[in-house]
Amino acid sequence: MASKQLKIFTREEVAKHNKQDDLWIIIDAKVYDLTRFVGMHPGGIAALTDEEVAGQDATDQFFALHRFEVLLKPQYQRLIIGNIEGEEAALHPPNVGDISKVPYAEPTWLTEGYYSPYYTENHRELQRAVRRFTDEYLVPDALAREEDGKRPDQKVLDKMAELELHAMRLGPGKHLQGRTLMGGIVKPEEFNYFHELVVMQEMVRCGARGYGDGLLGGKVIGLPPVLNFGSQELKDRVVPEVLAAKKFICLAISEAHAGSDVMGLQTTAVKTEDGKEWIINGSKKWITNGTFADYFTVGCKTEDGFTVILVEKGSGIETRQIKTSYSTTAGTAFITFDNARAPVGNTLGEEGGGIFVMLSNFNHERWVMCCASARAQRGIVEECLKWTSQRKAFGKPLNSLATVRAKLAAMIQRAESVQNWLESITYQMCNMSYKQQASKLAGQIALLKSYSTSCAQETARDAVQLFGGRGITKTGMGRLIEHYHRTIPFDALLGGAEDVLSDLGVRQALRSMPHDARL
Repeated sequence: MASKQLKIFTREEVAKHNKQDDLWIIIDAKVYDLTRFVGMHPGGIAALTDEEVAGQDATDQFFALHRFEVLLKPQYQRLIIGNIEGEEAALHPPNVGDISKVPYAEPTWLTEGYYSPYYTENHRELQRAVRRFTDEYLVPDALAREEDGKRPDQKVLDKMAELELHAMRLGPGKHLQGRTLMGGIVKPEEFNYFHELVVMQEMVRCGARGYGDGLLGGKVIGLPPVLNFGSQELKDRVVPEVLAAKKFICLAISEAHAGSDVMGLQTTAVKTEDGKEWIINGSKKWITNGTFADYFTVGCKTEDGFTVILVEKGSGIETRQIKTSYSTTAGTAFITFDNARAPVGNTLGEEGGGIFVMLSNFNHERWVMCCASARAQRGIVEECLKWTSQRKAFGKPLNSLATVRAKLAAMIQRAESVQNWLESITYQMCNMSYKQQASKLAGQIALLKSYSTSCAQETARDAVQLFGGRGITKTGMGRLIEHYHRTIPFDALLGGAEDVLSDLGVRQALRSMPHDARL
């Protein structure tokens, strides 16, 4: 548009162009010539030839039906022929990396005028960098991949590897040593769980649930058992190529017979006669990134209990796509092992000690999901605050209705309570050893995950009510609401169903009940 010379018009001049074969409108002080577009308008000709639209300022009418992003598309930018004399645009699209000014759209620590004891200037610097990266790379790729169902673009994964985002998503640890994190913004020895929380919550802003898991979510839960329990030789061979996004890994625990019931696993592993290999038989279901994984961290039933084994893709392994309510970009798979083999050296942890390996992984996995859930809820709060301010019904903005404000209040309360509990637990994680976290935080994290996802489901339901028909339409004004409402059950199920986790949290608390406690 920079090369196009725009003219200046008065509102009176625009008003003369109010017929189907000569039709101009005003949107936010800009003049659009829609004469050639009228017949192509998705909403029909009548919507544009209406006497309150043709030749008039149609800003309110436009934003009642369309998102701002529509105006930014090249085909509609070309329709701009000028500006209104003496007026300037009052509405501006967000720039890459901007902090939202909508109340409660950002966590308190990012909101101007507020304070937090948890975040340093280094956290803020990291947040700015990851937000720019998300806006520039993840958002466009997310939109494309949600549409075509393919796994995230390898160029995006390579860029993430360059910035060591794959490594940072695994939290603090020795795996960060010697790496240049986000161009040197954070020193590996100073990286803590609040840095990881920042990375997780910024990436979630792409607003695409299936893509979020496709963005190597399988690595986040499948690689830690290798890091924490694998032999040095195994780690040296596998970890570098996975963190470089040259190969992919997934966690293969859930089965058709056993979801939250880990003790019910039926996949078996037996040793060969020479004791050098495992022979694995069985199946796994709902495995994130399974369709494109090169490595499978597999929970197996063995002679002396349960054992976790790293299995490399090869003969005897077949993966099939499972179509779920979110995009196939996540690579959700049904996996069969038919006499698949793995070296005994690929055993993770002690033989028969697989339950400890699996359970030790759950705390971080569930905490990561809480980070994502908290941020995603806040995105829905922002959508609803914007919508209820610009949408008019019965001649008034939606937010003039007390019932609407009550729903908004409940959404805000839920989002804020989840974030604050999350930050409290994160602070404890920063000050506890891994062993202390397993002992003291398993119950708290389980309760937080159950609470956060139940809050999210309530917010999803309320958001659909506020958006009406648009909230169940995959495109247009309510596309993010429809997507959220359709995919929110994933958060409520993955990592443990809400009821199971609530019960776990209470059982953990009861173990600590003092014997002399009486009313």
